[in-house]
Amino acid sequence: MKMDDFVGGGGRGAAAQAADAAPGRKGRDNAMIEDQEALDLAADWADISQGLKKDLGPQLHSQWIKPIQVGSFCKETGTLDLFLPTEFSANWVADRFADRLSLAWKIARSEVRQVRITVHPRRRAMPELRMGGLPANDTGPMPAAQRQSTVPLSADAAVTGLDPSLTFAEFVSGSANVLAVNAAQRMAALETPQFSPLYLKGATGQGKTHLLHAIGHAYAAARPGARIFYCSAERFMIEFVQAMRSNEMLEFKARLRGFDLLLVDDIQFIIGKASTQEEFLHTIDALMSAGKRLVVAADRAPQALDGVEQRLLSRLSMGLVADIQPADIDLRRKILEHRLARFTATQVPADVIEFLARTINRNVRELVGGLNKLIAYAQLTGQPVSLQLAEEQLTDILSANRRRITIDEIQRMVCQFYRVDRTEMASKRRARAVVRPRQVAMYLAKVLTPRSYPEIGRKFGGRDHSTVIHAVRLIEELRTRDADMDGDVRTLLRQLED
Repeated sequence: MKMDDFVGGGGRGAAAQAADAAPGRKGRDNAMIEDQEALDLAADWADISQGLKKDLGPQLHSQWIKPIQVGSFCKETGTLDLFLPTEFSANWVADRFADRLSLAWKIARSEVRQVRITVHPRRRAMPELRMGGLPANDTGPMPAAQRQSTVPLSADAAVTGLDPSLTFAEFVSGSANVLAVNAAQRMAALETPQFSPLYLKGATGQGKTHLLHAIGHAYAAARPGARIFYCSAERFMIEFVQAMRSNEMLEFKARLRGFDLLLVDDIQFIIGKASTQEEFLHTIDALMSAGKRLVVAADRAPQALDGVEQRLLSRLSMGLVADIQPADIDLRRKILEHRLARFTATQVPADVIEFLARTINRNVRELVGGLNKLIAYAQLTGQPVSLQLAEEQLTDILSANRRRITIDEIQRMVCQFYRVDRTEMASKRRARAVVRPRQVAMYLAKVLTPRSYPEIGRKFGGRDHSTVIHAVRLIEELRTRDADMDGDVRTLLRQLED
């Protein structure tokens, strides 16, 4: 009997069996890596899709964004494939949403350099997309027998297109948006408003869409059975074209003007469409003469809408134009605290909330998105939320929002505040009157600039990074128990950010 018969059976040694098994293990490992990458892409897409739903509205999102399938990502070229079921839908999404999708993916994943939108290579059978009952890829009138289901702006339900999560109860108000909020609540009340239409003006991500949906919900609660419709200007134009194509303009007009409350978002996208502008103008006149209510939102004032004819500008301006200013620091704090109430299982330190509120200042959507991403990462990995984790995981958002405050500027401001000589920032002196201002300056440098601990240390006389870490942690701790220190830091933050 051969020795091999005693080792591993079948006459083969353990080493030989291990060698045979290695390719199998390698294949399984590669498969696991690919599965994890697919899961990560799917998780990122879920966040991006949810953000686009808020931007575009549930109807437009459901028709064009929801059917997108995430394909493969090529790390060498930085190209991510997104698939749609038909040529028409792929071309439509590429024409209108390519820039938004590309930007969203670049924010979510810095390694994505370009997004490619194409038809799925296997053309999987998927439900045909419909808008108001009309197939999105239809190229001509449908047979008369089918037309009862193709009327645009279908209003079988009393309330159409509203997101149930966007209510007044979930909207955080402050000095930056108080006029718009009060006007929105007045527009939703039973009493006839003194102004009509209401025009909400504000930059991207400041809450216009949220207020539109909130008006719809409040009006529906005040008037059960009222017919309410929310849509984007882009969808209005699409439905208008579809109605003309299917010879159903009379039905389109009748249904549109039959609503008690019409909410139109992103009105700036109606620019340059003469026939659509004309129809929208007639719709405004019909609603106003019937005592019905109209609320529109845009990212600029009516007078700044280039390519809009004067008659339409006059109608849009004849009510109340309510401006929504960028959220100030106090409002950003309130928004984060309000949002944080949903995540009672996750502890978020006060210094992290302060850091996010001060650093993410471009718009509210990015602010809330940053908090959501941070908490989700902490929950999925089991790591505690900290200032360091926020800096590591929100790099793209933070760098896009930070004003370019320099360490030199911070040192100069701190020295003026504490009345110490500028040379003390780099000196070796250990007197308390010098050390504390120096530590405050290091803390502010970490909070207000993208510089690393070693880089900050070099600007303070070539100090080691561990000295900077100690200073940052010490000031963080002092702020929680020393009101004077917290007041000093708040004052310096205001002065540096003004």
